[in-house]
Amino acid sequence: MTPPRKLHIKSYGCQMNVYDAQRMVDTLAPDGFVETASAEDADLVILNTCHIREKASEKVYSELGRLRVAKDEAARGGRTMQIAVAGCVAQAEGEEIVRRAPVVDVVVGPQSYHHLPELLKRAGHDGRAIETEFPAADKFGFLAQPKPDAIRARGISAFVTVQEGCDKFCTFCVVPYTRGAEVSRPVAKIVDDVKRLADNGVRELTLIGQNVNAYHGGGPDGQSWPLGRLLEHLAQIPGIARLRYSTSHPRDVDDSLIAAHRDLPGLMPFVHLPVQSGSDRILAAMNRKHTADDYRKVIDRFRAACQDIAFSSDFIVGFPGETEQDFRATLALVTQIGYAAAYSFKYSARPGTPAADMQETVSLVEMDQRLERLQELIDAQQSAFNKAAIGTTVDVLFEREARNAGQIVGRTAYLQPAHVMASPDIIGKILPVRIDSLERYSLLGELVTPELAQRPALSPIATGA
Repeated sequence: MTPPRKLHIKSYGCQMNVYDAQRMVDTLAPDGFVETASAEDADLVILNTCHIREKASEKVYSELGRLRVAKDEAARGGRTMQIAVAGCVAQAEGEEIVRRAPVVDVVVGPQSYHHLPELLKRAGHDGRAIETEFPAADKFGFLAQPKPDAIRARGISAFVTVQEGCDKFCTFCVVPYTRGAEVSRPVAKIVDDVKRLADNGVRELTLIGQNVNAYHGGGPDGQSWPLGRLLEHLAQIPGIARLRYSTSHPRDVDDSLIAAHRDLPGLMPFVHLPVQSGSDRILAAMNRKHTADDYRKVIDRFRAACQDIAFSSDFIVGFPGETEQDFRATLALVTQIGYAAAYSFKYSARPGTPAADMQETVSLVEMDQRLERLQELIDAQQSAFNKAAIGTTVDVLFEREARNAGQIVGRTAYLQPAHVMASPDIIGKILPVRIDSLERYSLLGELVTPELAQRPALSPIATGA
């Protein structure tokens, strides 16, 4: 028998890249590849890159420098190692990667990784293969499906891509250029994926897309379905107890999504809704096409439909032209909304975006100071949100054994990690936990009725949808 070939994938950035990495593994499995945690002994190393944050490209080139040493060492031992760069940096800088890092064998954009097997063969024959075009054919129709063993090994929570690309063209963002225009997968294809996951033990599903609530896939009735209707349909699939989605745009929150949060018990009351700034002037410069008040009204609609809903968001500080008054408007918005969590970043220019040509008027010192002030406020809100759980009983979906012996860790509806002392038999179950204390960002507690740990997993949540 031919021994398996070892595959190591390092992913950067968003949830979409985590999902893409898993699909690359599934695509390469028929060619005899199996995953390894070590790059040094791999036959194929894939860097699955992200182009969103500062110095993203330089991190890739730095990693490629380390891999060159590993590749040379493999060659001295008589072994061939191939190196591929995939994802958004590959899409944006394909030729530059080849020029700066001759060690790379394959460069493949995020819309073409289903071609990896043939690209590797071409590179083995020609020395290098590059594919960074946007193919006309939908890659999802060509990807190998994950094997049952692979699904079970990945745990009880899974991502499913339902939408890719973005048509918003925010001036700071590269996504429209690296992921292309908005495309939504047909409902039937998504349902097939979800049923396969549920049949193999997945209990929690997160629907992902660059702009997931712009979803408009074709339904079995011939109509275009919005995200809310898709969620309603998926909630009926046996085995799926929890549903989530990420990442949303405030402009695409429609009535069907609000209704889904009102009507579906299995849809978690936690929404990631990036606003980026609280200043209308900066939002206009960012081409966000919403105001701070528009955003507040969207939040109010969610809260009217689901009283226990909580939010996370994204913020950029130091966007070109941001004044102290603009920044204070962001602080005011954060104070008014109150977040369970949020992600904040200093602005960094992405080559090829309109904002990259704007005059920089915010010094690095000011950026650092503003980021610190914003993060202090966000951290205080997150801490208060977590502390409010102490003394309450919350439902926890248990995922795996924790690092501490005897502990099992799961997630609350708000993605807070929760630890209890229990048997591994509770993994995959949703059980009530009394929260006793907080350790950094993790909740610590006890099962309300320990005997429940010995019962079968809970039935799927019914929706009546």
